[in-house]
Amino acid sequence: ALVSEEFKAAEMSEAEDNDILELDSETEEGDAEFNGNPDSLFFNDGKRRIDFVLVYEDESKSASEKKGSQRRREFFEGSLMNMGVELEATQSVMDEKLVYVKVHMPFEVLCTYAEVLHIKLPIQPNDLAPQSSAYNCFTHHFYPSEDVIAKEADFFTAPFQKDQLKCFWVKDREQFFTPAMRSRMAYYILSRAPYDVKGNVKKFGFNKLLDGGVYKAAYPLHDCRFNVKSKEPDCPNERFLLYNEWAHPKSFYKMQPLDLIRKYFGEKIGIYFAWLGFYTVMLTLAAAVGLGCFIYGYTTRETSTWSKEVCDPRIGGEIVMCPQCDEICPYWRLNTTCESSKRLCIFDNYGTLVFAIFMSVWVTLFLEFWKRYQAELEHDWDTVEFLQQEEQPRPEYEAKCIYERVNPVTQETEKVPYTACGKCMRVSCGIGTVLFWVLLIIASVVGVIVYRLAMFITFSSKLRSELYNRKELEPFKEYVTPQMATSITASIISFIIIMILNSVYEKVAIWITDFELPRTKTEYENSLTLKMFLFQFVNYYSSCFYIAFFKGKVVGYPGQPVYWLGSLRNEECDPGGCLTELTTQLSIIMTGKAIWNNIQEVLLPWVKNLMFRHCTQVGSEKVIPRWEQDYRLQPIGKLGLFYEYLEMVIQFGFVTLFVASFPLAPLLALFNNLCEIRVDAWKITTQFRRVVPEKAQDIGAWQPILQGVAILAVATNAAIIAFTSDMIPRLVYYWAFSVSPYSDGSDHTMTGYINSSLSVFNIADFKETIRPSEEITPYWFNNITTCRYRDFRHPPSHPNQYDFSIYHWHVIAAKLAFMIVVEHIVYFTKFMLSYMIPDVPEALKEQIKRERYLTQVILHETNIKHFKELMKPIEVDNNLIQILISS
Repeated sequence: ALVSEEFKAAEMSEAEDNDILELDSETEEGDAEFNGNPDSLFFNDGKRRIDFVLVYEDESKSASEKKGSQRRREFFEGSLMNMGVELEATQSVMDEKLVYVKVHMPFEVLCTYAEVLHIKLPIQPNDLAPQSSAYNCFTHHFYPSEDVIAKEADFFTAPFQKDQLKCFWVKDREQFFTPAMRSRMAYYILSRAPYDVKGNVKKFGFNKLLDGGVYKAAYPLHDCRFNVKSKEPDCPNERFLLYNEWAHPKSFYKMQPLDLIRKYFGEKIGIYFAWLGFYTVMLTLAAAVGLGCFIYGYTTRETSTWSKEVCDPRIGGEIVMCPQCDEICPYWRLNTTCESSKRLCIFDNYGTLVFAIFMSVWVTLFLEFWKRYQAELEHDWDTVEFLQQEEQPRPEYEAKCIYERVNPVTQETEKVPYTACGKCMRVSCGIGTVLFWVLLIIASVVGVIVYRLAMFITFSSKLRSELYNRKELEPFKEYVTPQMATSITASIISFIIIMILNSVYEKVAIWITDFELPRTKTEYENSLTLKMFLFQFVNYYSSCFYIAFFKGKVVGYPGQPVYWLGSLRNEECDPGGCLTELTTQLSIIMTGKAIWNNIQEVLLPWVKNLMFRHCTQVGSEKVIPRWEQDYRLQPIGKLGLFYEYLEMVIQFGFVTLFVASFPLAPLLALFNNLCEIRVDAWKITTQFRRVVPEKAQDIGAWQPILQGVAILAVATNAAIIAFTSDMIPRLVYYWAFSVSPYSDGSDHTMTGYINSSLSVFNIADFKETIRPSEEITPYWFNNITTCRYRDFRHPPSHPNQYDFSIYHWHVIAAKLAFMIVVEHIVYFTKFMLSYMIPDVPEALKEQIKRERYLTQVILHETNIKHFKELMKPIEVDNNLIQILISS
């Protein structure tokens, strides 16, 4: 109701303003010709600034024009002029069918909508000393020189009120509102101007005109070409500066000019790049520690006791392992997995445990320090008091308001687009659709598992025979195992399925969110964010969760294996362990995702722009105006940088959730982000039309999602170390089973661990349907009666043969104890860090209070001064009084 009143008041104010606005004949469409200045940002008179551009195809020169488009367009543009907006139409230089309608917001109209949108504007220069932070002290050496990008002046600000214009710092009416503010207000008017009337109901929603082809495009103008300075004397050339000091590859080592990004693109774009830059800086520490952990594992892989036992011909060479599938899989010797064991040592070591705990602390520090940095940005960018009620309803929401209800706050009647039952139905439909797609992803994961089971049998029979029969493949037989081949191909198939499901679900998620009809754009984006992340979480991470926590856990033993679907034997882990397969899966998905995203973000827009320029090329003698140059660029899309956020949050999940299996994940993420910052900067600066600036206080729904991922990461990494790696069984052996009473030794040692970790199976106990055929029996397999397998079970001679041994129960107890203790310690540490690090620095709190106080004082003093001027005594003419008395 409050928003509706403000909007009505604004319309009434506009009607008053229209009486004093004089529209030149140039505001009538078709009367203006291009003046030949390619860098001009003004109407042909050189005075009125272009705040927005609309593009349409002239129906008189196009047979494909839809009926009614011209009528809607004329009605819409008439509505704009009735609201005080000035228009000027110019025919295209490149294509005579296209017409560009330039939109100008007069000062009075800007004042009206600045009040409606609660835009904060300067009232007096801020002479308080700025607060310095530790982050800025560390990074200020890498910022562009102030000689190139001047530091913005700081002001005390207050929400604009039209009747208190004299209180504000208005030195130049044309410069009082920045181009970003002007474009934001212009888009607000465009979104709410009616384009048709049916009965007594007005239809509005500018996006519908774009979707229906009434207009081909709508965008604010870039201020200049990205690689050439404008010849206009008053042009700030901000796009040129952004390209050279931010988007150009030569500036890869420089910190981002966030104030200029925010000024040019708006707070919403600025906060994204601020978060991405902060995340990248914090990744340097995680990457350094992860690289150290990797180097430690790499240097100790040759000296590891259990790895040496596997590779020793007298130990691993004498151990005969049981077949891993029915009939067609042969017996094999343990030392054939020597290289796999060495690779496992790189990632499965005590350094990984330390790194996993470190990452749990790191992610807490990252989120807490980001909150503090975000608070500083809120202060610097004047969004501290940006409230949700300041955000206006979406045009799509307002257009559907046909029901009435009593507002529980104001107790006034207001229009809403649905009843309580209708809202429940919409939400239920959305939840049901999301659950259906989540189940579809799980079904695809099950399909990949079935592929793994089927292909393992194929690789076991054919791959082994190929490697042993062909001498040229002899060097690869130690590296290429059936498990590894199955894992790599399954990972590639998983990645392809992920990409296909992503492309389809994006459209479904947008349709569901549109159907739910959220009130504001923030609510819309938060709803879409939750749906997309839930889907992407299951889509990207489900295969990793399967490998980490389910694969190889329920396989039975050689005499009684577990089957899927009646005939497919459940797959076992690679001889080197499931941790190696998890590392392979992570590396393929992370690398493939980075390459695919770069192709989409860089190559596709560049190719589209190149093709468009080729198809619309004109003679070199023609001068192309600024608005046509921008039309040749790609539109950024309705969701802006939503997909960039989603991409980075998914990467954040890979860096934190499974980092215990892949310490190099932060390093890969760091390299990717260093490129991502410049790629996104290059893309938004050079390849896309200028976005409509939007206000934003924080990163929105992504903040609680990051916090949820951070909490889950503690449990997943503890579970990976406990249940996926061999660290706990090794520790149990070292501290308990390498000494009396379970062993003859008196000193704790790792010697003999391999033998103790493998159970014995009597070959005579094989069923005929399982027993390997004699055709594939190795030549060295003579008079061998037993084989070994990975498990902790009693031997055939034991009264409880093939049942779990006491070693197994010790290991289970140790795994559970480890997980409980580590989780509680890490969660307690995270809680203490969150408690001790305030979200807003104390010095900043005091400065904000001081500025609020001074702002109130300045406004009060200005109002008193203005009031005194109005109340000055009127000078009376005594002669006039005498004449009146005498008469």
